[in-house]
Amino acid sequence: MEIATSMRSLPAVLLLLLTLPGTASAQLASDSTKRPIEQVMLNPVFGEAYSCSEHAAGELPYLGDDLGQDCVIQSFVTANGGMFMRSYKNDGQANEDWYGWDRPVLAPCDCRVTRISINSVTNQPGHTGRPPASVIELELVGGTHVILAHIQNPSVKTGDAVKAGQQIAKVGNNGFARIPHIHIGAWRGKDALQIRWDQKAIPIE
Repeated sequence: MEIATSMRSLPAVLLLLLTLPGTASAQLASDSTKRPIEQVMLNPVFGEAYSCSEHAAGELPYLGDDLGQDCVIQSFVTANGGMFMRSYKNDGQANEDWYGWDRPVLAPCDCRVTRISINSVTNQPGHTGRPPASVIELELVGGTHVILAHIQNPSVKTGDAVKAGQQIAKVGNNGFARIPHIHIGAWRGKDALQIRWDQKAIPIE
């Protein structure tokens, strides 16, 4: 009776730890002491409306992929008297159907180009190609790295200093991609960074 009463007075999290199997409780305790995810503020990669889907922590556990985002240009379309945002016209089966195809990609930072790699094979929408993707890697002062993947037609070269908002490439569809889009990821040292967008720099149409 005394044990039951004292257990009811324990904080809920501690009570949960005491009732979990050993490995599960150790994992939960470990997770609760992890450092918060560090963030980096970046400028928009497009000069027009776009949306991004985020990779969950550990979903693709590689620097540049982990915590990354896949960004797709959107456009307003009208149908049946209404207006809404959409990523492509027609049936989306051609790269040219996608509003983002071959559109300018902008530098998300004042930074230096450290690597450019090109995959010359263009994918058909709906079908993934073979890695690696075409990429531009950038480095900010302080050692933060940013990678932009699935680009085409780069307009900069390795070693160039670029300014945020400067065009550095165009949107492609290559590597392990199904549609024309830009993947962006960031890291510092061995830690993936959560990307935050500078909302003051997002273009207003």
